[in-house]
Amino acid sequence: MGLAKTHAPITPDDVPTAPGDEVLDDALQEALITSAQALPFEQRASFRLRRCRLEVRTGPHAGREVLTDKEHVRVGAHATNDVVLAGDRTVSRHHCDIRTTERGYLLVDLGSTNGTFLDGRRVERAYLSTGSLIRVGQSTLHFSLVDEEVRVEPAADGQLGEMIGASVKMRQVFSLIRKIAPLDLSVVLQGETGTGKELVARAIHSLSARRTGPLVVLDCGAIPPDLIESELFGHEKGAFTGATSARPGAFERARGGTIFLDELGELRLDLQPKLLRVLENREVRRVGSNDVLPVDVRIIAATHRDLAEQVAAGQFREDLFFRLSVLTVQLPPLRERTEDLPLIVRRALADAEVVALHGHKRFSPAALEELKGYRWPGNVRELMNVLSHVLTFSEGDEVLPEHLPPRVRGNVREGPLPFNEHLSFKDAKEQLLEKFEREYLTQLLRRCGGNISRAARESGVHRKSIERLVKKHGLDSRAMKQR
Repeated sequence: MGLAKTHAPITPDDVPTAPGDEVLDDALQEALITSAQALPFEQRASFRLRRCRLEVRTGPHAGREVLTDKEHVRVGAHATNDVVLAGDRTVSRHHCDIRTTERGYLLVDLGSTNGTFLDGRRVERAYLSTGSLIRVGQSTLHFSLVDEEVRVEPAADGQLGEMIGASVKMRQVFSLIRKIAPLDLSVVLQGETGTGKELVARAIHSLSARRTGPLVVLDCGAIPPDLIESELFGHEKGAFTGATSARPGAFERARGGTIFLDELGELRLDLQPKLLRVLENREVRRVGSNDVLPVDVRIIAATHRDLAEQVAAGQFREDLFFRLSVLTVQLPPLRERTEDLPLIVRRALADAEVVALHGHKRFSPAALEELKGYRWPGNVRELMNVLSHVLTFSEGDEVLPEHLPPRVRGNVREGPLPFNEHLSFKDAKEQLLEKFEREYLTQLLRRCGGNISRAARESGVHRKSIERLVKKHGLDSRAMKQR
């Protein structure tokens, strides 16, 4: 149907869809002008960017200077280092690291031949401060911190990658993405389910220096618990039952590029220290192996949960939270940018595949008002599912309010949740979740004609998880196939 891949916005009320890119651009420009006129000053924001400067004071490379935002800076004679001291024969190939930690910048000797010295004393691990002098071989490096306030103004254009939006909030997100994409820093994307976190990750990757490398997506919430470690770090043949051959993990596959860890808040507590070690040491060990492999990736993590609250509740490690959340992007829910709804709808209905299957359709003003009045708990993903429903059950060129699902039309009144108050909190919650899982999955599969792959795409849940839930609830997806 072509809707599952569309998370973007588009234009004024009841202009016919699929009129061509030129009309689409004109409508978006009009929406941008209207939005810009109402731009409040408080929407302007900034973020603090901390970088470090290393100046070579003595040695063969005296006068060389490196200013970097990297979280992991390596010094040595080999060309792969961030600070290359190839002319100093007393410097090891990989001599020392400077790592960003929750306590500050940490200097770590990498088993160098002649040692690493901080302010005249030999060290293996020590924290740095502005003015510290690092001696490696015959070279002395001066370390200093550079703090910069980076202003973020709402972008003038309302489109970035596959995303589009004339609202101030979305244009500010676009501007922030363009600011942080070139920085080789970890990013945490926070937002409700369906707000487009993967699209933001793809935009950051495509605008970064790693754009020619791979982008590997791993959904931490959709992988069975017994497989998540193998999916992250890889495994050797025979490492566990079913490991019939060696397999690289997500970090290995993302080498030279970006790894996107979706729903990181679902990662088991016992795996969080292992992930932290990968981030700090920049190396990974496959399950069943004693060998370590170098890791060269940028981390983008996403979650619909508030990680700071999870840290306070003891459900997420504070050191891992700090290590990942160097930069944070908060994505607005759809209900806070309803002015983008006509744009999203038009973009989706203008998709070539949709037009080929259903012809040119448009929403009536009344139908659009119904969309704007709905709360959209599933955000853009839910909107795409509603459009799938509309295309299936509406006839003619115009979409009317009666073609929308009852919940969107406001015909379904909210009532008390059907739980048993005589059970314990835990048991009542589990019982309610069981009912929700079964009902949601049943309706999803019916709408998708029993197609597991389509159900996975439309729900944003991994196919294996859909299969597991189908088996758990004893559903027959084959009986739901469209005739």
